[in-house]
Amino acid sequence: MSRTFAYARVSTADQTTANQIREIEAAGFAIDNRRVVTESISGSVSADQRPGFAKLLERMEEGDVLIVTKLDRLGRNAMDVRATVEALAARDVRVHCLALGGVDLTSAAGRMTMQVLNAVAEFERDLLIERTNAGIARAKAEGKAMGRPPALSEKQRADVRKRLGDGASVAALARDFKTSRQTIMRIRADL
Repeated sequence: MSRTFAYARVSTADQTTANQIREIEAAGFAIDNRRVVTESISGSVSADQRPGFAKLLERMEEGDVLIVTKLDRLGRNAMDVRATVEALAARDVRVHCLALGGVDLTSAAGRMTMQVLNAVAEFERDLLIERTNAGIARAKAEGKAMGRPPALSEKQRADVRKRLGDGASVAALARDFKTSRQTIMRIRADL
């Protein structure tokens, strides 16, 4: 016999999941309070990293139904939502999203919706890559240094090279310059 669960999430502790629960009830779902999982956690945390959602997954079995008000309750972006729905479908758990007319995302219509989401997720990923690459190219063109700033200034690196040439040990130089042995070894490797 299938059971129905509800998952409601808000991003901050000063928000409440009450509206989401009311919306689920207004849609005609009478869910036992023991099967309502709520949590306050940022949407930037993927579903599989959320403590409340992890407990929900432990309790759900084949044939169960999960109700959410909106897709963004399930994941931080289209890629995360897709992965979450696919993981639930693989366990034969149906996922209904009220914002999409209550469609079961694991049904034929839901799979079509998920294909659209997959296209959006791929587009989202490609845009992110393009923006990142454009930003890196712009920064390089403006002469900005990429990566972490060096641990030692150029003058300090010159001092390290000179002292290495004079026979100073890596450990002693690391102590003197208050840096790691690895930093000194990288300077030594450049000699």
